[in-house]
Amino acid sequence: MTTRKIAATALFALLLGSAGAQAQDWTFKVGAHQVQPRSDNGRLAGGTLQSDVSGDWRPTFQLEYFLGESWGVELLAATPFKHDVRLNGAKAAEVSHLPPTLSVKYHFNRGGKVSPFVGLGLNYTAFFDVEERGPLAGTHLTLDKSWGAAAHAGLDFALDERWLLAIDVRWMDIDTEARVNGAKVGTVSIDPLAYGVAVGYRF
Repeated sequence: MTTRKIAATALFALLLGSAGAQAQDWTFKVGAHQVQPRSDNGRLAGGTLQSDVSGDWRPTFQLEYFLGESWGVELLAATPFKHDVRLNGAKAAEVSHLPPTLSVKYHFNRGGKVSPFVGLGLNYTAFFDVEERGPLAGTHLTLDKSWGAAAHAGLDFALDERWLLAIDVRWMDIDTEARVNGAKVGTVSIDPLAYGVAVGYRF
């Protein structure tokens, strides 16, 4: 069984278990994340083209259900991120993506003034609204959907009994197969770090 299948199975089992558990708490957060792809995004067309993907920031939303005092299940959503894709330094396309992520989180010192947390989960990324430019003008570029592991860590700062301020950093395994006019040209490895800040409300 692959790592991705193991992660998906574990998340599914935890969600099933939560259905029969007594409700503990919900937290909803609204904020923004800066997505910064890794510096080397791979070589395409037999190694002749170096691909580079730019960063972007967008509003994000997090909804977490607590299974107990320390454990929670979180869904991360966002408005579409938009990136420039460069080939050998020349702008070749603009592309949008959505990266919803489901994670299991553990909170340290939950209820305290400062509560660190860590999370591990599964990311799904869909690419759309591709606009070909420059060296790809007149062609049809598609990027396959991606499934991969995700991890994050951060801090919750309690403002009062209900409101909180949160900061976090996330890593996502995002790899997509690029096709030009239907022909595979290689894999683009995005694997970004995402830096975020949010305001949350417990209910």
